[in-house]
Formats: sequence, C-alpha cells, structure tokens
Amino acid sequence: MKIDIQKYPYPRRRVLRGLLKNLINMLFYTTSDFKIIGKENFPKEGPLLVVGNHFSFLDPLAVIQSTPWRLDFLGGTKAPNSPQTVNWLRHVYGIVPVFRGSVSRETFIASESILAQKGVLAIFPEGGSWASVLRPPRPGVAFLAARTGAKILPIGLEGFENYMQRLKAGKRPKVIVRVGKPFGPFNVDVRTREDRVKLDEIGDEIMRHISELLPADKRGFYSDDPLIRAAAKGTEIYPWENMQEA
Repeated sequence: MKIDIQKYPYPRRRVLRGLLKNLINMLFYTTSDFKIIGKENFPKEGPLLVVGNHFSFLDPLAVIQSTPWRLDFLGGTKAPNSPQTVNWLRHVYGIVPVFRGSVSRETFIASESILAQKGVLAIFPEGGSWASVLRPPRPGVAFLAARTGAKILPIGLEGFENYMQRLKAGKRPKVIVRVGKPFGPFNVDVRTREDRVKLDEIGDEIMRHISELLPADKRGFYSDDPLIRAAAKGTEIYPWENMQEA
C-alpha cells in the first residue's frame, strides 16, 4: 500500500491542535483531579501506536491532554455516544476517519503515511465506548501494528466514564491516566494466510497490556477472575456491526 506524505503530513494543524490542547487542559484541571502515572514511559518520538480502553466520550480528550505529542487519531466518522460539543472538537482537531462496516483503503494509507514520518497515532481498539469494561479489539489495530512495525504504547484511563455524573452531583471527579511501557514491534507478514491467524493473538496481547493498567473490576474479558469475565459477557457485541458508513 503506497504511502502519501504530501496528503498526510505529520504533524498536522500544529497551531490549532496546540490551542485545543490548552483548552482541554483548562477543562480538566478546573473541573477534576487529573493524575498521570508513568510519564517516564513516553518515547521521544514515533513511529508509535497509542492504544487505550474506551469507556467514555472523554477518552480522546484525556489522551490528548496526557501525551506530549501533537498526535493523530483514528476514529469513527460518527460518534453516537458523544455530545455535539465533543463531535465539534473531533471535527476541528481533524481525525483520521474510520468508516464502520467497510474496509477503507484510504484509512490505512493515512495511518501508514503518518507512522512513516515517525508520527504518533492513537486508536481505541474496542471501536467504541458502549460499555465500561474491557472488551475484545476490532481487527484493525492488530493489522495496523503488524503491517507498520510500529511500537505500541498502552494507556489505561480510569474514572472518565463517571465524569459527568460526578460533576452533576457537585463532586470533583478523580481521574487517572496510567501509561505503560512500550512493546513490540510485531514481525508479521499480513500477506500470508499463516501469519494472518496471528492477528487475533496480537490483538489480545494489546488488550492484555491495557488491562494491566486498569482497576481489577474494569478488566472485563482480560481479567484473571472468572466471575469478572462472566459478568462482561455480552459487552463484546459490536453495536454497529451492520452499520455502513459512507
């Protein structure tokens, strides 16, 4: 797949993204107790895939706030669980669109072009924020990791799913971003049938790294506790399985 650095330069929208980051910083630090653990694990540069759990519409803002780069984001063209203000921020920030229900060649060209420039690309492997426990990944993150050979930085986001409820109750939310150690890259040739079987294993390994950064009761399918795994059953059903985005 041919990369296109001219069409997808990295970083993009530097000034605008800097202003938005300042706005997000003000939002979190004036309304919450925001804590970042593991800053020493941030690499100096890419190519890097940043992956995290997705329990809340605030998760992308938390990743922007807590990381030191003008990172790019992979995200669905529609965010049905987000308020209009956050959808506006997504549009202004400029995400790399993912079209649910289809395989978008352009999405992979954009992603590979960004990573080829030592860029940093963030993605939520679960593909949406419809549950508050960790679920299996969608196939795209493993394919991208295998194809590009980028290292992977896991992040655990805690407390954001209850953020708005606590504010409405007059309480100051306590939120934590835990940054794990980078791992990978994966040496897999996705063109061969044998190595394609390994993509599921890569996806599960990515999710296990994320699970280690979450409270025990939030680890869902990746918990060591069979009761927690059983309680998570049903959350793996993808709500937009039959959605076709143009």
